[in-house]
Amino acid sequence: MLQCIFLLSDSGEVMLEKQMTAHRVDRSICAWFWDYVLSQGGDSSKILQVIASPTHYIFQVYREGITFLACTQVEMPPLMAIEFLSRVADVLTDYLGSLNEDLIKDNFVIVYEILDEMMDNGFPLTTEPNILREMIAPPDIVSKMLNVVTGKSSNVSNKLPEATASCVPWRKTGLKNASNEVYVNLVEELDALVNREGMLVKCEVYGEIQVNSHLPGLPDLTLSFANPTILNDVRFHPCVRFRPWESHQVLSFVPPDGQFKLMSYRVKNLKNIPVYLKPQLSSDSGNCRIDVLVGIRNDPGKTIDSVTVKFQLPLCIASADLTSNYGTVNILADKTCSWSIGRIPKDKSPSLTGNLVLDGMDRLHVFPTFQVKFKITGVAFSGLQIDKLDVKNTPSSPYKGFRAITQAGQYEVRS
Repeated sequence: MLQCIFLLSDSGEVMLEKQMTAHRVDRSICAWFWDYVLSQGGDSSKILQVIASPTHYIFQVYREGITFLACTQVEMPPLMAIEFLSRVADVLTDYLGSLNEDLIKDNFVIVYEILDEMMDNGFPLTTEPNILREMIAPPDIVSKMLNVVTGKSSNVSNKLPEATASCVPWRKTGLKNASNEVYVNLVEELDALVNREGMLVKCEVYGEIQVNSHLPGLPDLTLSFANPTILNDVRFHPCVRFRPWESHQVLSFVPPDGQFKLMSYRVKNLKNIPVYLKPQLSSDSGNCRIDVLVGIRNDPGKTIDSVTVKFQLPLCIASADLTSNYGTVNILADKTCSWSIGRIPKDKSPSLTGNLVLDGMDRLHVFPTFQVKFKITGVAFSGLQIDKLDVKNTPSSPYKGFRAITQAGQYEVRS
């Protein structure tokens, strides 16, 4: 049971406080948490999601510069608390379009109302975005003007959502959709680490199956994979029935209307990466020569839409002269070098070369770490393949669309 939720800015300011139970939690817990963050380097995204303070258990999720902080004094399943906070972040992103400090403050009332509906006395209640939209109107210019004119500050509807009369709490009864279509997207992020010797230390994929459903009535869907055994750490939307997955590794579900995340997963111990980066640095007599080569390894069969390489120049660099045979190179004020390659050509390998002038040093002792970003449309790099999607209980056969996208997550190359 969660006792409270705080929303903190990047500076540690408490932007919103929602007490869930009669036993209030003092804001001093936020000051304790922020001192802990500063002691760990000042980056909320890199600290533990579950922390034991002297008085409370603290759960935190970091999203787009906002820290979602929840507290309790009793033991509870930590995954439930983390999953709920992640769900809150997803719902607010869906409502507001994105997440940042200004949006939270400008829509304070709506955010507070959403939290009020999503949790009851410390326990999760309504977490489906399509049901919440029936209860709380999303912010727009018209509603803001009406609130100013009429003096009304609440966006909560006086009517119960239609799903309360349905046999499934995430879908309305008698839903009608003229489009009669369903789309399935496989979205994957590749995390990889390459050491100084060029050896692949870590390579794994974090993926999501996102569904956009516009089907009438109460459809029953079954999604099967050609190779489900490669999946690890699977997490499901509440609409998924567990028994078919446990017995046959198929997803059987009645979908919510609209877009939702059906499943997330991880695929471990991959042996290759689609884009390679080979850095070479040599320094002597106050200068450092840098050569970086980028290319395609294990061609995925689809065009790599965009590639970007970023790295931080060491503080001891007085000046840098960098050029590339493909793409554009920019050096920002904080000494971050960004090399935008775009699509990798098949007739040549993009390369970055240049000279770095050292300030008061003969040799470079701290070497940069290269961050690689890329995007591939049309292929799931994990190798996961959808076998078929069956749709039942619909008046006519719907249109079914499938798409796969792979992009780089934390892809680091040490030099």
